[in-house]
Parts: sequence; C-alpha cells; structure tokens
Amino acid sequence: MTSPANTATDHEPPSGSPSPESSNTRLIKRHSPGTRVWHWINLVALVILLMSGLQIFNAHPTLYWGDQSLSENAVLAIGARRTAEGEARGYLQISDYRFDTTGVLGWSQHNDEYSQRAFPAWATLPGSKWLAMGRNWHFLAAWIFATSLVAYLIYTVIRRQRRRQIFPSAHQWRQMKQTFLDHARFRFHHVSDYNVIQKLTYIVVLFGLLPMLVLSGLAMSPTMDAAWPWLPEMFGGRQSARTFHFIGAVAIVLFVVIHVGLVVISGFFNNLRSMVTGTYRINVSDEANQRDER
Repeated sequence: MTSPANTATDHEPPSGSPSPESSNTRLIKRHSPGTRVWHWINLVALVILLMSGLQIFNAHPTLYWGDQSLSENAVLAIGARRTAEGEARGYLQISDYRFDTTGVLGWSQHNDEYSQRAFPAWATLPGSKWLAMGRNWHFLAAWIFATSLVAYLIYTVIRRQRRRQIFPSAHQWRQMKQTFLDHARFRFHHVSDYNVIQKLTYIVVLFGLLPMLVLSGLAMSPTMDAAWPWLPEMFGGRQSARTFHFIGAVAIVLFVVIHVGLVVISGFFNNLRSMVTGTYRINVSDEANQRDER
C-alpha cells in the first residue's frame, strides 16, 4: 500500500554506478521517508484494528443483512453447541451450511482451558474477554488510520507526480497481458516503477476497499447515524454495514497475505530494504528495456 517516491535518477552515491554485487544492477531511491513512515504506521494500526475488531465481533458473533439483527436475516454465525454425547463443538455457519471448527473458531483453548468464543484469544486484543478495552483499542487505531488514509488520498490526487506513480501509464496498459503472464510464471522485473498489476491493486485498495472500511465503520455508530442518516442507508442498514465491515477486513487480510507472499518470492531483502531505508536494487537491463518500449 505504498508508492515509489522517486525515479531511477534519484540514486544515492555511489549506487549510481553498477553495484559490486552485479554489473547489471544498481541501487535507486524508491521510497521517500514520508511514504515509509506512512506504511509502517498503517501496518501497526491495521494489526490493532483487526485484533480489536475480532474482540468486538466475539461479543455478538453473528452477521446480518438489513437494519435489524433478526435471526432470519443472519448470513454468518460462529459459535459452539453440545452434541448428543455432551461434547462441545465449535462451528462456522454460512447461510444454511455449517462447518466444524472446533479448536479454531467457536470453541478454543485459552490458559489450558477450552471455552466458547468466536475467535481464539491469541487473535484478539486484548486476549481476555474484555469488550470495553477492545473497543478503546479499535477506536484509537481507527482515528489514526482514517486520518492518515484521508491525508494520503488527498495528497495522491492533488500531486501530479504522485498520480503518475499510482496510476498506470498507457504503455503499462498495453503490457498488461504480458505482465500477468510474467507474474503467473514468477518472473519479476526489478525496475524503478511499479507494474500495472501493483498499481491496479493499490488503486482498488486505496480508493475502494479502505474507504469502504472507514465508511462502514462510521455507519455502525449511532452518533454518526443521527448526524448522517444517509450513511447506513449506503450499505442497506446498520447490520449490513457491519457485514460489509467484516468482509472488508477479511479482504484486507487476504491482500496482506498475498502482498507478503509476493514480497518474499520476488526478493525479500530487496523489498524490505526499500521500505526501511528507501533504497531498492533494480536490474539495469530491465530498466533500459522498459524505457525503450515506451
């Protein structure tokens, strides 16, 4: 969820010349300090939001469509039940389908004892069944995250250079098919600019998924609903907003898993260094080919 800060011409000495590691690579300055700080602050905020959000969900582990929490409107539920033999079993129910999730969801171990809770203690903040503290953590992280997100989106829209770094160029649109094929074959080109897949993903996440999470979260607030009655109506009701919020959280988790997986596969140290120090090692021949094709 970041964007390169500079072009390949902004490299640090002596990395403008070929690297000792390889005559075909060199270091460039890819991420500005502001981008790197934004990335790590939001990583921490998202982890807190997710874990505290699961703690809040545990207080009522059922999702509904509509404006009211009626059993006939339930679309997902996590809980535990006793079998005919008296054994407790956890379950995940989606519509009319029920899956046994004992030990993970619904019925899990905490402090050497099994108890009923939708998500296990290790995944929630705090680990104990403390709803009030979970809400405090969630709201604190939410304000930090929402404020930084809005500032970042405004900066991206008004800054021409930032728009070029986020939105695909005409050449990248033309190369979309080849880029997809290269990714499917795990062929990664280390160049200064992000490719079309990365840029489209960031656009969807930054301008679609994350704003939806913020708005659906606000739609669950009675205070915000009183001030902006149109807000819950956007989602079809407060309970639908809660369901959208949960789905969005799951989507963010999937994004992070895929994102981290690609970071590891495409060069863990190089990618991590670019988000810690700002420097990134590119392939000179790939960079030259990219410029020639334009």
